[in-house]
Amino acid sequence: MSNRFVLMAITAVFVFSSCASLRKGSSRFDSSDSIYVKEDQPKVAVKPAPKPDPAPEPAIVVRQEKVTPVEHTGPGYAYYIIIGSFQVLDNARRFRTDLIKEGFTPMMLESEHGFFRVSVAAFNDELEARERLGQIRRQYEKYNDVWLLISM
Repeated sequence: MSNRFVLMAITAVFVFSSCASLRKGSSRFDSSDSIYVKEDQPKVAVKPAPKPDPAPEPAIVVRQEKVTPVEHTGPGYAYYIIIGSFQVLDNARRFRTDLIKEGFTPMMLESEHGFFRVSVAAFNDELEARERLGQIRRQYEKYNDVWLLISM
């Protein structure tokens, strides 16, 4: 029995001397010097997603035509912003009525090719006409196909 006691005593000495947490009297990791408790979370740099470039505006279609005003008296202009083109005058009139309800002041023109053009703005300066055309495209998505008519 004394051999057994000696063996148990030696085993106990090895067990208690080999465990660092038992030597300190605590087995809690939050108060220990373990590298796992003190390990900082790695800093991850998060870059914001790049903003997509805005879609380029479609090119402005420009046509030269000889036009005469329909149901309109007043001065002629060099540049007209055309928002609709019709072969039938009554269709152009109905469209003009719809445009008036939307706040435009449309004018109808008859082209030398027999089309009835509905214009929403007229200018004698090309730059002003192009600027207004761009505004209409941005403000009214459904009218992004407006084009510029140069009167001959």
